[in-house]
Amino acid sequence: MFEVKKYEGKRESNYDLVIKQLNALLDGESNVIANLSNASALLNQFLDRVNWVGFYLMDEDELVLGPFQGLPACVRITPGRGVCGTAAKEKKTLLVKDVHQFPGHIACDAASLSEIVVPIVKDGELLGVLDIDSPEKNRFDEVDQQKLEDFVEALVKYL
Repeated sequence: MFEVKKYEGKRESNYDLVIKQLNALLDGESNVIANLSNASALLNQFLDRVNWVGFYLMDEDELVLGPFQGLPACVRITPGRGVCGTAAKEKKTLLVKDVHQFPGHIACDAASLSEIVVPIVKDGELLGVLDIDSPEKNRFDEVDQQKLEDFVEALVKYL
């Protein structure tokens, strides 16, 4: 049985621990869907105050819903549209403290108030994005951004 562990200390240390857990969980597995499923489940258990954790994957010229934890979501997103599409198009992380202030935000879950989206890039190619939503404004900060980028960097080895 797999158990998500946390330290009683700095958030950075907890993120480092979850990245180690990710590596242990995915080691030896090559199936992309299985690895993304476990990665989303791991983050969903690790992070507090979130209501959606998942992936959108590039399929030809659009993002398509992949493995996730949370309520049903939008299935297809055009690059450049919404937070996920903009992060994909720009190939850069977007940390949105209030989604209602983001032009063109796509509201898949009305409860979501803040969001962070990290592009997944391997060998210069955009594979998709990691999308995390919270029902709180200002839920994510620069520590989350850096450590979730580290998480995605570790994940890319298994995709």
